[in-house]
Amino acid sequence: MDGLQVGSALQPALHLPFLPRHLYRAASSSERRLNFWRSKELCLNYIQDALLQKQWKRAAEFLTSYIEALEKDFSTEYMGPSEIIWRIGTEILCNHSPSNVRDFNSFIEQMKTLGVKRYLKVCLEHAFHLLCNGRIDEAYQNLSLAESWRFGERTVTQDKEMKLIQAYRGLLDYYSWSKKKNILLEYEKDGFEDVSVEQEMHGCFRKAAVNLKEIIKIPGVWDLFVKSYVDLLEFYGDHQEAREVLMDYAYNSKFPANPNAHVYLYQFLKRHGAPKKSLISALKILHDIVPSHELMIDFNTMLQKSKKRKRRRLGLEVIFAVLDYAGWKKNVKAWSCLARQMKQIVISEKHLDWIKQEWNSRKDWWPAFHFSRYLAKSNWQENERLSYEKALVAGVLLGKDCKYFKYVSHHGCKAQVKKFRTLKKFVNKHSSAYLSISGL
Repeated sequence: MDGLQVGSALQPALHLPFLPRHLYRAASSSERRLNFWRSKELCLNYIQDALLQKQWKRAAEFLTSYIEALEKDFSTEYMGPSEIIWRIGTEILCNHSPSNVRDFNSFIEQMKTLGVKRYLKVCLEHAFHLLCNGRIDEAYQNLSLAESWRFGERTVTQDKEMKLIQAYRGLLDYYSWSKKKNILLEYEKDGFEDVSVEQEMHGCFRKAAVNLKEIIKIPGVWDLFVKSYVDLLEFYGDHQEAREVLMDYAYNSKFPANPNAHVYLYQFLKRHGAPKKSLISALKILHDIVPSHELMIDFNTMLQKSKKRKRRRLGLEVIFAVLDYAGWKKNVKAWSCLARQMKQIVISEKHLDWIKQEWNSRKDWWPAFHFSRYLAKSNWQENERLSYEKALVAGVLLGKDCKYFKYVSHHGCKAQVKKFRTLKKFVNKHSSAYLSISGL
């Protein structure tokens, strides 16, 4: 470790005054080894404490002492703690305000020389840091250098890391392609052409497509890479391959369950006018994975419009499930969807059993969760439409004596808002529906 000069990239070299003196005195080989491990562990504890308290300067000083101790005690028998130094040093430099990109680059370059096995991993982290600081060209250059790196026979782990290096370089090629595409589109608006920019754009496309296509073949979560690759394919009119990529990403059992995969597929199918059956199929799986997803409103609307009874039944299940989540408590669209479907069912006097089935599993907790007097007052003050939609649902599920319904209908009628008088009449007229749903 003679060539390691980390102190300049972190803080001026400082000795650790808190370590017991006997850890540094002359000792036998075995005692020396024991003292070293004690001092190392103690120093690491100090560093951990400083990191947890976000005392970056203090952590940097301890790390400098840690490195000095390694150089002193293990000049002939190096124990290879480079992983620790790399991880801690990176964390400090990313958060310590006086440090800059030049310090980070200096530190990282030294870390790359400390261990062949983690060279590619360090290169990736270096690229991420440069990207976070807006140094896209430098990041691209670093990834290109890492891609050309060779040292003996690569391990399986290094093969995976190399694919990541190539994939992120492909992502930056996509970024360049996207910028040049926007330039060309602006030129076209003004009636100009630029052959050189167009050629550069196609060059970026070829490089990006090769690397992006490779990474998404490996089972994993590759959202950003898949979206970028599909965007390239769609722009050049290769809709069939784009669809196959998205279908494989969503349905391939080797890939982990990923709600975004079904979102991307649905959005693609919708853009290209796919039949409703395909759209419903994509959203049904999304509903199973994330029943509170924002696309469930679209799903419910689609199902409600269906002529098939089974789909309309599913629509009611979907919207009830959405409103089980706190994030939807004040969502007017969700309550409007539920109120509309419940109103249709009550008027037709068909399928009240659907509502009853959904309500049975919720009647013990929805009243306090959605229909308390406190919420009635709060909703009325904040959003009249929300309170109206919720009051209709509350009136059907809990009857005209429900606290929420009574508060909202009273204040609505008092404010002489016609729809609230109509609401009150509707609930009173269809009180039998409440009796049927509640099982009374």
